[in-house]
Amino acid sequence: MPQRLHLVFGGELVDPTKTQFKDPDNLDVVGIYPNYQAAYDAWKSAAQRTVDNAHTRYFIAHLHRLRDEEAEASTTEELDT
Repeated sequence: MPQRLHLVFGGELVDPTKTQFKDPDNLDVVGIYPNYQAAYDAWKSAAQRTVDNAHTRYFIAHLHRLRDEEAEASTTEELDT
């Protein structure tokens, strides 16, 4: 069974209707989790801590979707950068 890692992160947005961060250098990286349920629990906890700030949002990124061993290498990977 493949490992399915999930990243939970968030921060203050420029506009609460969009997903552009106000200060990307200061994102809150909550952590990387081994399954969706653990990531969801961490996301929910972080989101509830900031419920009073309408501009702050947290997200779950599916890291396992970023790297598919069966797919051809991207241009960046081919350049070994």
